[in-house]
Amino acid sequence: MPPPPPTLKHFILQARVLGLYRYAIRAARNIPDQAARKETIKWIRSEFERNRHIYDVSVIEEKLATGRRDLKQYFPATLPYR
Repeated sequence: MPPPPPTLKHFILQARVLGLYRYAIRAARNIPDQAARKETIKWIRSEFERNRHIYDVSVIEEKLATGRRDLKQYFPATLPYR
């Protein structure tokens, strides 16, 4: 069964997810150890790829909130968006 057609909320969430991904990659650039930095970027990408095919809006919103909370814990700089 194919996924339902995307709604406006899906497009808004997609933009928020991409923003979170960009923030995470930029924050990882400040890791001084090159091996740790590469491993962190690889982990970030794998987490986003693993959740790529989620279509339920409530699940996406929950994962965004969790991702923001985790990134704020790992990279204490303030997130640039809500």
